[in-house]
Order: sequence, then structure tokens, then C-alpha cells
Amino acid sequence: MTITQPDLSVFESVESEVRSYCRGWPTVFDRARGSVLFDEDGHRYLDFFAGAGSLNYGHNNPVLKRALLDYLERDGVTHGLDMSTTAKRAFLETFRDVVLEPRGMDHKVMFTGPTGTNAVEAALKLARKIKGREAIVSFTNAFHGMSLGALAVTGNAFKRAGAGIPLVHGTPMPFDDYLDGRTPDFIWFERLLQDAGSGLNQPAAVIVETVQGEGGINVARPEWLRALADLCRRHDMLLIVDDIQMGCGRTGSFFSFEEAGIVPDIITLSKSISGYGLPMALTLFRPELDVWEPGEHNGTFRGNNPAFVTAAASLDAYWRDDQTEKQTLARGERVEAALAAIVRENPGAGASYRGRGLVWGIEFADPARASAICARAFELGLLLETSGPQSEVVKLLPALTITTEELDEGLRILDRAVRETA
Repeated sequence: MTITQPDLSVFESVESEVRSYCRGWPTVFDRARGSVLFDEDGHRYLDFFAGAGSLNYGHNNPVLKRALLDYLERDGVTHGLDMSTTAKRAFLETFRDVVLEPRGMDHKVMFTGPTGTNAVEAALKLARKIKGREAIVSFTNAFHGMSLGALAVTGNAFKRAGAGIPLVHGTPMPFDDYLDGRTPDFIWFERLLQDAGSGLNQPAAVIVETVQGEGGINVARPEWLRALADLCRRHDMLLIVDDIQMGCGRTGSFFSFEEAGIVPDIITLSKSISGYGLPMALTLFRPELDVWEPGEHNGTFRGNNPAFVTAAASLDAYWRDDQTEKQTLARGERVEAALAAIVRENPGAGASYRGRGLVWGIEFADPARASAICARAFELGLLLETSGPQSEVVKLLPALTITTEELDEGLRILDRAVRETA
């Protein structure tokens, strides 16, 4: 693809240096539909990024767009704080009927601020309030957000350093297979809990991702998650599952923890819960944990009614039956086969792959190789990002609605980018 150098002057002169994605994709995007974006010069890009997991149903999904336009055209409420509105009622009823009740869950729904880190902050605050303790256990290579409480349970040293102050009351433990299977699961964690001389304050909660997306596509085994849930029960700790990127069907089932057969005490959702890329975040918790006083935790933009509209429409369109889950798992098998072939055909790359559903990664022995592959893929018309503590993993996060033809096209481009960066 021949790309004319775009005019980026206003972004470089006015916007902060903190910008990041635009540096890897140096063009000006103009429109998007499904799994395809176009820049202002008309160049086409296949999207294996999906808004960092915020666009599970693709860009400008026509079903969700129609619901949103109809709502706006009738002057539906857009900003509502935590007031009762018809849009909020429709979402709550649909979420209860389509997601919670079929799974035997009676969790209460809390609308936090508009982003995932807001949902995490609410979860941590609630756990501490309930248990009367400060410590929260997280895991190596975890990522839970960029605000101070969420950063305290995040593993990435670069992101933690940006806090500018000590990040306290968080204790990291080894994630599944962090020690390459050399020790039994949780032997260190449980020994610290049992030893009065360990220096570990009794935690209020444990927070975990079932698949660490930003941490490098590290997939927790179902048996590891079950053992963690059991450990939390035996030691009076709440279990928080951060499903912000891996929920809403990314791993197949609506919640990523369903495969393990566990039901967390607290769950955080954001990214694709609105379905349309509109800001929205939820913290779910068991009814007996609902100890908030009115107004004790609030936020101006927790009532994003257009997001309620598209969220209800996405649940109606994609989660009334099991077809989305089946399609995601089938697409995932297609990705796995392609990645296996890429690794097999490039033995000198020191590569390995892993994933679940429609979140996958290829790790390279040389971290620079992953960045080079993503850069070459962009030149060839495919959007990919890296993840992992050294950006050593090429991360695949296509929309759940991607067609098989688009998926195969993107995988061919990836294969070519790997070969051409050898």
C-alpha cells in the first residue's frame, strides 16, 4: 500500500506527547464500518484491534446505530447522572433477563464513572469497606487501569512509575504458570496467609483477569481459577474478576470466567458493554455486598443514556441465544490454526502463541520483532498492537462479528508481516 504522508501538524503542535496509538498508525482515520476503517485518503485498513476490545460488534454496527439514532431523534435523555430513565430501565431489564438470570446470578448493578478504571476503583473501595481491611492481592503482569487505586494492583513498571507517588496496599502474587510449573499453584500465597510472621496483612480481596490482555495474553487455566476461588473462600477474601477487556463475549461465553465454573463476588465490566464504543462501566456484586450509602460513590457521567440504549440493543441482538458464543469459538479455532502454522513455518523466530476465543497473541524472543511486525502489518493494511511487559507479544483482538473472509485476510497479512520482518 502506498500511503501519502498525512498532515499531522495540529496533532503534533496541540495534542499532548502522551498520545500513543497514533504513533504506530501514522494516518488520519475518517470512517469505519464493521471490521474495516478508512483514512481520509481512502486507504482501507482491516481492524484486528477493535478499540482495544471496546468494539466487539464492530464499528458502527447497523443494528446498534439504528437504535441509537432513533433514541436521539426522539430527544431521549442523554445525560442523567443516576436518575431513573427509560433507557436505563430498558438496559437493566435486558441485562437481568439476558445475562444475569440465565446464569443463576443475582448480582446488583452499579453504574460507576465511564471507564474501566472507574469500575475497578469502585470494586476495590467496596471490598475494603466490607472487610474493613486495606490490602488487595493482584497478580504479576496484571493491568487494571491508570487511576491510582487501579495502578496499585497493576504490574507494569512503566505505567506504575507514572503515578508519581508510592502505590500502596497492593500485594502481587504469581499468575498462573508464572513460575513455569516449578511449584504447586498458590503454595507461596497460602503460606503467607497462614504464617503470622509473613508480613502480609489479611487481604480484603483478590483481583484477577482470566486472560491478561495488556500483560501479554496470559491465559489462566480453569483449574487455577477454581483453586483461586476456593482459596478466597477459605481465607475470607472477596474474589474480584476484572472482565473489562475479556468480558462481553471476547473469550466465547459472555463472562470470561464461565468456563471455569466460578461466580466471583465482584465483577468489573466496561469496554464492550455499551456495544458501540460509547463510554460505560459497571461494577457487579452479590446482593449482600451492597452496603453503599446513597451518594457514597458517584460520578457525573455514570448515567450515559445513549450507551444504555446501544448496550440493551447489543444484548438483544447477540446474547438471546448461544450463536455468538459458538461463532466466536469457531473463529478462535481458525485463528489458532493459522498461528500454529506461522510459528511452525518460522522456526528461527523463537515464537509461541496462546489465547482463547477471539483474543490471541504471538510472543517473540526478540521484543523488537513484535513491534516490527505490527509496523509492517500497518503498511499492508492491518491494525495490530503489541502487549506484554516488553511489548514482545503481537496481540490479535478482532471484532466478534468479523467475517471469515476478513479474518482469513488479516491472518494472511500477519503471516506476510512475520516473514518480511525476519
